[in-house]
Amino acid sequence: MKRGKVDSMLPPSRLGMVQILIGAVFVYLLFITFEIPHVLKHGFGSSGSDDSLDALPITFMLESEEEMGERYAPSRPTENPFRDSEGSPSRTPQRRTREAKKVSGLVFKDTLFDANVSRDQVSELHKAARNAWTAGKKLWAELESGKPEFGLKNKSENRSEPCPHSLILSGSEFEARKRVMVLPCGMTLWSHITVVGTPKWAHSEYDPKISMLKEGDEAVMVSQFMMELQGLKNVEGEDPPRILHFNPRLKGDWSGKPVIEQNTCYRMQWGSALRCEGWKSRADEDTVDGQVKCEKWIRDDDDHSEESKATWWLNRLIGRTKKVTIDWPYPFAEGKLFVLTVSAGLEGYHINVDGRHLTSFPYRTGFALEDATGLYVNGDIDVHSVLAASLPTSHPSFAPSMHLEMVTRWKAPSLRYGHVELFIGILSAGNHFAERMAVRKSWMQHKLIKSSRVVARFFVALHGRNEVNMELMKEVGYFGDIVIVPYMDNYDLVVLKTVAICEYGIRTVPAKYIMKCDDDTFVRVDAVLKEARKVHGHRSLYIGNMNYHHKPLRHGKWAVTYEEWPEEDYPSYANGPGYVLSSDIAKFIVSDFEKHKLRLFKMEDVSMGMWVEQFNNSKPVEYVHSLKFCQFGCIDDYYTAHYQSPRQMICMWDKLQHQGKPQCCNMR
Repeated sequence: MKRGKVDSMLPPSRLGMVQILIGAVFVYLLFITFEIPHVLKHGFGSSGSDDSLDALPITFMLESEEEMGERYAPSRPTENPFRDSEGSPSRTPQRRTREAKKVSGLVFKDTLFDANVSRDQVSELHKAARNAWTAGKKLWAELESGKPEFGLKNKSENRSEPCPHSLILSGSEFEARKRVMVLPCGMTLWSHITVVGTPKWAHSEYDPKISMLKEGDEAVMVSQFMMELQGLKNVEGEDPPRILHFNPRLKGDWSGKPVIEQNTCYRMQWGSALRCEGWKSRADEDTVDGQVKCEKWIRDDDDHSEESKATWWLNRLIGRTKKVTIDWPYPFAEGKLFVLTVSAGLEGYHINVDGRHLTSFPYRTGFALEDATGLYVNGDIDVHSVLAASLPTSHPSFAPSMHLEMVTRWKAPSLRYGHVELFIGILSAGNHFAERMAVRKSWMQHKLIKSSRVVARFFVALHGRNEVNMELMKEVGYFGDIVIVPYMDNYDLVVLKTVAICEYGIRTVPAKYIMKCDDDTFVRVDAVLKEARKVHGHRSLYIGNMNYHHKPLRHGKWAVTYEEWPEEDYPSYANGPGYVLSSDIAKFIVSDFEKHKLRLFKMEDVSMGMWVEQFNNSKPVEYVHSLKFCQFGCIDDYYTAHYQSPRQMICMWDKLQHQGKPQCCNMR
């Protein structure tokens, strides 16, 4: 047979060639088998890396012998409650994960007092905690059984919460409702509220809040009132947010003149006030929907020197027309009836009095029109009637927005077995969905958290409204980053969530350091971890913005009685928005709580300082003070920033990612 041209080019032994090819393929497959895990472990390069992470020590990215041994161990220790159900090693041990508890393991027993607890000092708070825990236990049982959900379904089938287009209250009805008009569905664009009232005559005040007593004076004559658009209360005992605070001061202001002051208050933190003092806003100042922020009114110190008589005659001789202006008096007067209307525009709120535009207040970031669910009027005023119109007719439930946010990208990463260096517990409330989503989309996206080297969880107590709890349970099941502390939420019992954070950080996610912060706190995760690492060895540490030799306030809204705190000074303590503990301090706190030896105080941060001081008596604690753990707002190069609205959170994260610098977003 005649051979083909190709066959003639083959070597004499085809079998040898085939064997060589098979051997080459085998070597190539063997190389790929060893190379791919190496690439997966160390990444595909430095693209997309966070500049802030580059500053971390390389040793943090490597695994210790202890961690390697733990990772490939055939099984977890028997005392660990989160052992894999199979109890046998996986074929891919690096992927083994553990189940994250969704309910706090903190136990509050009915045996309230023992010899180590002073009945006089802490009995009231302990009783409140016991009652809240009892109510929460019952509510939690109902949630697990599905009873509230069944009740809510029946309620929604029978009737929906009304959203009237308009509301009207007489003066007596408004007084009977404690001077509050509830707006069930908030406001929308061009909604407006009209208040008809009469300011009361000035009265003597011996401790005026808006003025200072001059030397020799015993009292100041004061006449003022306020009108506020407020949001729903988040937690019992916590003030509602003031979306618009409108405060006319007829008499008694520190300036000695009649003024109007406007502001907002978010999480009990006031913003920058807008004061109208009788002068028209400057021509170069921003307007609101084309309206000036402050109109002019007649002042007793106005010399009317804008134009002299000689200038007036000269303009008349040359035929120049003069724009006619009318000066109005201050719009409010003691004993004189007024009609005030506040309307919602595109860029802000507009306030007219007796048919004349008075002031416009621009919207501040973090507040939406539908958040204004109530009108509150208080002070030196008789209200004759209140009318609200052009209101939204559908309820702005957060359930639809929650559904839109159900994206796997924002889910918490699985908890892997291995070393966790920092556990972050975030205090939150049941209906703070927007705040939690802002945290999930911002600093919880840090690669240290995504890799489970650092773990963050929200700690939420039960809400008084079943519909809030039902939505919360859906959130718990989907995102996997919420720990329920089963007691009825109360502002004075926030300290229980702090103890729950300690318990979770030593048992469920055993970590070297434990951090506590709030859901309106922005955290630079890598910077906080680096600060904790500066304390060398196995020394106990307490890091934050420290307060030394602070004294309790005995009068006013935040007064602390001698029964609550008999001492004259507080212990040294870190401000509550963000601080870090070593795990041995957390173990001490949980142990004393379970033995009913832990003294509870309504101010959570002071309580922590007290507990650390007790621990310090047995083992030295290194106190680390830094102003970069911001108590009020934000400063550049911060470690934590407090009172940050959801939009500010996203803005700060964008700046950190794109500019590589910790910069503030100072807007509301």
